[in-house]
Amino acid sequence: MSKLKEEKETTKKWETDKGYLYIREDYCKGCGYCIEFCPQDVLRESEGFNEKGYHPPEPEDIDQCVNCGFCGIICPDFAIWDEKEEKDE
Repeated sequence: MSKLKEEKETTKKWETDKGYLYIREDYCKGCGYCIEFCPQDVLRESEGFNEKGYHPPEPEDIDQCVNCGFCGIICPDFAIWDEKEEKDE
């Protein structure tokens, strides 16, 4: 299997009111920074395990996500990020 295909399979995408939230589960080492410091309390620890044996984050209340980008800034493994959807005016 190609590396690109593997990354797509382990990257999950959720739609938010202002764009998208992505989590690349197999990059996560379970530090919990994104969960602890999310200003909107959007994330929680998942019940499942990733390839490394850690619990990656998952959205608990995706409607509260404002795409501030803080989770992506604080993640030491680049396992989570957001993407703002550009609106045509």
